[in-house]
Amino acid sequence: MAPLETLLGFLRGFSGRVRHDGSRLTIDIGSSAVKVLEARESGGALIVSGVGYASLPPTAVQNNTVVDQERVAEVIADTVRRLEPRTRQVVTVVPAPAVIVKKVVLPVQNAQSLESTVMVEASHLIPENLDHVNLDFQVLNWVDDGGKAEVLVVGAKKDIINSYVNAIAGAGLETVVVDVGHFALENMFELNYDASPGKVVGLIDVGARYTSINILEDGRSTFTGDVPAGGTEFNDVLMRHLGVSFEEAELLKAGGQVRDFGPVEAEPLIANVVEFLIEEIQRNLSFFWTAATEEPLSEIYLSGGSAVVPGFAAQLSQRLAVPVELVDPFRRVGVDGRADQQLIRKNGPAFAVCVGLATRRPGDK
Repeated sequence: MAPLETLLGFLRGFSGRVRHDGSRLTIDIGSSAVKVLEARESGGALIVSGVGYASLPPTAVQNNTVVDQERVAEVIADTVRRLEPRTRQVVTVVPAPAVIVKKVVLPVQNAQSLESTVMVEASHLIPENLDHVNLDFQVLNWVDDGGKAEVLVVGAKKDIINSYVNAIAGAGLETVVVDVGHFALENMFELNYDASPGKVVGLIDVGARYTSINILEDGRSTFTGDVPAGGTEFNDVLMRHLGVSFEEAELLKAGGQVRDFGPVEAEPLIANVVEFLIEEIQRNLSFFWTAATEEPLSEIYLSGGSAVVPGFAAQLSQRLAVPVELVDPFRRVGVDGRADQQLIRKNGPAFAVCVGLATRRPGDK
């Protein structure tokens, strides 16, 4: 059996303090846009020196895979060029729905034996030939008076990972760490917010084509889930009913005016999509409540490019009877004068994953 191969190290934990030296370039390739962030450490704090945001063609990323690597590479190269970063090393991310995350309880054993046992368990947990999968694992907790270990096992298909890494390489950059969306959001939250004992916090990231959910109890992830719907649902409805282009739908979605259309025409259509997304989120959360005997959520933090859609946070809060607020990924992060302040104010929640990635460093397992 081949040795366990890590996913370039996406299971290194975060201790609450930035743990790297020098500059770091983080790139989040979404299904509708590329987000880029450059950061450095100063006195143990994270300082952002540049941010970039560029739209992608609707067909560039499909089924969680970069299919038009040449075009995505061009967009990345152009965005990075404008930032004039001090490094070419990149920390990036693969979409959460492309990753299989499982927890298993195994007898305590030495590191080599544990790796072999994880490989055997993974062959049962992951519905893919392991020769085509990158795996990683991490011991989360000790149970049964220390006699057993709770282990998190994570796997992703190599061709999916390579599609992102190759697009970045096509832009003349080197990928040094690949993370997972769920874990990047968790690191972003730990960096910016305090985890209160006994609190159950929901992190919900609303992307273009999917919405990811991560539930934290006492600061630890206990449930992850994904909804196969996101911000493009708004665009599709506006385009279909108002006859506008994708770009015009983006403006209407943000509360703007396009030709003879404005909030009066757009808001009822947007409200229908908000209702649909909330129903899907609630359905996904029902699996958590079943497993946790309906343990209530204390609060929810929304991130992602579509989290700022008018009325979304308020309606989600009303439906779930839980306080909901937009996450501020720059809450405890310094921003120097080189960074585009207007872009941060406008699209702050869209950079949540990038900020989480910035806590990583080359050599992370």
